[in-house]
Amino acid sequence: MNPVDTAHVLLEALPYIRRFSDKLLVIKYGGNAMEDDALKHAFAEDVALLKFVGMHPVIVHGGGPQISAALERAGIETEFRGGRRVTDAATMSIVEQVLVGTINKEIVALIATHGRKAVGLSGKDGSLMIARRREDAHELGLVGEVASVNPSVITALDGFIPVIAPTAADETGQTYNINADDVAAKIAEALGAEKLILLTDVVGIQDTAGELIHGLTAAQAEARIADGTITGGMIPKVECCLEALRTGVHQTHVIDGRVPHALLLELLTDSGIGTEVMP
Repeated sequence: MNPVDTAHVLLEALPYIRRFSDKLLVIKYGGNAMEDDALKHAFAEDVALLKFVGMHPVIVHGGGPQISAALERAGIETEFRGGRRVTDAATMSIVEQVLVGTINKEIVALIATHGRKAVGLSGKDGSLMIARRREDAHELGLVGEVASVNPSVITALDGFIPVIAPTAADETGQTYNINADDVAAKIAEALGAEKLILLTDVVGIQDTAGELIHGLTAAQAEARIADGTITGGMIPKVECCLEALRTGVHQTHVIDGRVPHALLLELLTDSGIGTEVMP
């Protein structure tokens, strides 16, 4: 790249760095971005850079494919209902091992290789999250939802990047598997985050012709769910965005985690690469 072009790229990022300096960004990390080695390192670089320029990223990660692979190795059959994993006690044990014991530590280590310190957490650490059984627990087993969040656990980690696994216990000590998108939305709400960013395996929210929609208001997003433009697995992601907006998060984004450096392209460029859902 021509040096002058490089300077223009850096200057394009400047107003966004200024605008979001000292702001909290909750990032849900999942999908193919967690499985491809090059994408893993690109994500860790992005997070480190955001921290270096004064932003405060908080990572909530999933791990569905890794959990399925571990269950297969253990000879435990995987069953899904309504897009959620049916979780008995044996499955929950594997889920916790993979999310908390393996994936979480890998993300922390990757961020460290790019010069920033991270701390791995689950909902149990410091009672960061209290879970409760979902109303449809008779169908799903140990699949829970977030009853409450203690944001002081995160705010106490000044200077560190929190990396949060989506498991938590209820008041009796029973551990639950919780959807990572839902956890990210609840964490963003509790922290009063500037942004909630969901990394996905699609380009973002699309119209009926398959074209990317770069921006939607909450009302427009609700209308597109109602008229069938937004369908399938995108509906719960958009509903997470809408819930976050209703509870005080300023902006939400659905972006393609398969694109290297997707976070930087969405946050620090004029065009972005995904869909922003705004109040």
